[in-house]
Amino acid sequence: MHGGDGGGDGTGRLLAVSDLHSAIGDNRQHVDAVRPLSDGDWLVVAGDVAETSTDIEATLRTLAGRFAKVVWAPGNHELWTVPSDPLQLRGEKRYRHLVEMCRELGVVTPEDPYPVWRGPGGPLTVAPLFVLYDYTFRTPTASSKEESLAQAEKAGIVCTDEYLLDPAPYPGRDAWCRARVMETEERLAAVDPSAPLVLVNHFPLVREPTRVLRYPEFAQWCGTELTADWHVRFPTAAVVYGHLHIPRTTWHDGVRFEEVSLGYPREWRARGLPLGTNPCRQIFPELEKA
Repeated sequence: MHGGDGGGDGTGRLLAVSDLHSAIGDNRQHVDAVRPLSDGDWLVVAGDVAETSTDIEATLRTLAGRFAKVVWAPGNHELWTVPSDPLQLRGEKRYRHLVEMCRELGVVTPEDPYPVWRGPGGPLTVAPLFVLYDYTFRTPTASSKEESLAQAEKAGIVCTDEYLLDPAPYPGRDAWCRARVMETEERLAAVDPSAPLVLVNHFPLVREPTRVLRYPEFAQWCGTELTADWHVRFPTAAVVYGHLHIPRTTWHDGVRFEEVSLGYPREWRARGLPLGTNPCRQIFPELEKA
């Protein structure tokens, strides 16, 4: 393991990436390119590392060996229980197993104390979150979760989570989401405002970024209205997320939001990303606006 916290001597960069989907052959060349430029670099991984426990562990182990600190927030794909995975745990038990795996690797999880970045732009509290979705990003004409899901099914747009992401012991993913929101709000309220937050969640915390989706029906699997004011209610320097596979910078209420996905080969090729290029986005020090 790399060792050391980095970011403590005023040097280094806070980098972020998500949706590496590292089991895909060409994506592994991008994972290989995810490397620090200095001993002080930290890496935030905002979910969807891979689908099987073996691939998730191998990828995070590799990254933890390169960076001073790796911070992980789970995506929906890590929570899938696929037939090929030797780990057949489901729901909360699967998540807790992944947390323990990360701890053994020295990777920070949403269950650990939030680390403080003291590099350029700091001090900043880097807060990995595990907040799911509750179907409140409904289709425009739907008045209920059930109606929105029915419209998505009719359009042929149904997230694989409906088949592979077991919410046990919760009655549904929306109930799991609400429980996570309540728990996370308590932790964020206790953060020292002198070290503002970098909020890291796989799903966008506000609905606006989903409005550019090619298939708007998919938005209901992309977040919750319960987090819509977190970036203004809590002292926030930046928000990092993934899931949409649309990397870009947007601003909401004066707060910078960074979508940091790599995504699938057809997507990054369409964006013109050369094979084997480092897909990370620099969060701090903040790059000058073009």
